[in-house]
Amino acid sequence: MNTQSGTRLNLSAGLLSVTVALVLVIAKLWAFGETGSLSIAATLADSAMDLMMSLGGLVAIIYAAKPADDDHNFGHTSAEDLAALGQSIFILISATVIAVAAILRLLDRNVSLPEREASGMVVIVFSIVITIALVLWQRRVAKQTGNRVVAADSLHYLGDLIPNVGALIALWASAKFGIGQIDSIVALAAAALLAFGAMRIGKAAFDALMDRQADTGMIAGIEDITRDFEGVHGFHDLKTRVAGSRVFVNLHIELDGTQTLEDAHAIGAALRRAITEAYPRADVLIHKDPVGVEKHPDDQR
Repeated sequence: MNTQSGTRLNLSAGLLSVTVALVLVIAKLWAFGETGSLSIAATLADSAMDLMMSLGGLVAIIYAAKPADDDHNFGHTSAEDLAALGQSIFILISATVIAVAAILRLLDRNVSLPEREASGMVVIVFSIVITIALVLWQRRVAKQTGNRVVAADSLHYLGDLIPNVGALIALWASAKFGIGQIDSIVALAAAALLAFGAMRIGKAAFDALMDRQADTGMIAGIEDITRDFEGVHGFHDLKTRVAGSRVFVNLHIELDGTQTLEDAHAIGAALRRAITEAYPRADVLIHKDPVGVEKHPDDQR
């Protein structure tokens, strides 16, 4: 698949994700107004978060297709991490509000419980169906293009099915058996899931903004490729940092110092291609040293 076709597919997945999230927010706003269900309020907050994340993912896909410019030599991918950190704070606030409201409702014996549950159940079933359709399309796109933003968005929407199913059960139990307070219990569980997801997203974004290294599996994979590469006699000072969807890799390799500069360049270029083929998100910079070279005493690093 060529780059242009892959970009079009990724954009289609991003646009569909934003459209689905917007439709769900509107539908759940109506359902919450009709039923007063806290479990629907929890899924509404989750869908609002989805809308922001989908918009962020769409922007990331668009930015990923643009080259670095004079002001941003390493690209603009850190904007993804800034957006994710802001999203995580918003999610935590939403989860806290939902949890407090659920606890207060559990403690108040005179509080009004969900009404017109059938209307809410119709909206939730609709939400589940279009979410499944979106996930199936995103997974197909991610499989064809290898885009990690689309793959992550797909995983996130798959997780969203849990609070939606919980809201459906709560509304059914309220309508069938009059067990209205199960709505508050489901809302508490959904709030806990939201908070857990927010902390996970926030930590990953914070780590990236603090130039945390790539995961150990990727580092080990780069070491394995370099160690066995033809013409490379050794390597050192392998350093990585994550910025948004990109991973920047700096690597020193040791080559035969008697060979021509052209031959040394060919080895370095081939190694770079091998690493980026294995890890498409990697931006690789390779420095070449003669075998056995000693660090200059004036070099502090």
